[in-house]
Amino acid sequence: MKPLVTAVTLGVRDVRASREFYIGGLGWPPLFEEEGEIFFVQIAHGQILALWNVESMRREYGDVARPASGPAVPVPLGQNVGSPDEVNEVVGQALAAGATLVSAGGYQPWGGYSGCFADPDGYRWDIVFNPGLSIGDDGAVLLGPA
Repeated sequence: MKPLVTAVTLGVRDVRASREFYIGGLGWPPLFEEEGEIFFVQIAHGQILALWNVESMRREYGDVARPASGPAVPVPLGQNVGSPDEVNEVVGQALAAGATLVSAGGYQPWGGYSGCFADPDGYRWDIVFNPGLSIGDDGAVLLGPA
């Protein structure tokens, strides 16, 4: 198996609320949707994020570990951005769209800057400026000291 992820699927309690947050609030364009059931957005070259009704997921995936209320299971998502100011801008945009602040932007002991918010289902988004991370023209992620 190649080390490749083409889809990340999150089980959500309320597809409409997730749609309002990601598409309405953050402005991400939908790639496909089945109202109230699932929607997809393209998040990178060859990669999609699917937000699927958690009850429907069980038909295909079996019993999924998803609490009926409270925070989501520990599967944080991350986005690397170009500066500390951009971290604050992205977190601010998410808060304006209805996210919950988990941690305000701040400098981290490893040398970068990050802030974290939770989407309507509690999934954590870590927004990070890592001065040691770069992406080559071929899409390769390069990691060096921060």
